[in-house]
Amino acid sequence: MNPFTEKVIHAIQSIPPGYVMTYGQVAAAAGNRRGARQVVRVLHSMSASHHLPWHRIINAKGGISTPADAEEKGSRQRQLLEAEGVSFLPNGKIDLNVYRWLGFNGDEE
Repeated sequence: MNPFTEKVIHAIQSIPPGYVMTYGQVAAAAGNRRGARQVVRVLHSMSASHHLPWHRIINAKGGISTPADAEEKGSRQRQLLEAEGVSFLPNGKIDLNVYRWLGFNGDEE
């Protein structure tokens, strides 16, 4: 496993219940500010094997990102976040000023 992937996994695992990080925020914390798509790849391929809290990763606008044919996954993500105490705004987004996790900087071991 390459160092970037290891840092992505560590960053995602560091997010406590009730908080979220954006794809870009995870990528930057792992050392590649332009690696948001790589974060998606890690989530897709390693969420189950590494027990990643995939539902705590959202897009930069505070929204849930799901393909058009995966509405059920977006609904499940929302349910999981709400169960952790995350509230959604009327427009379906999350207030990043309230729920963004800033506790991981990539230098932690």
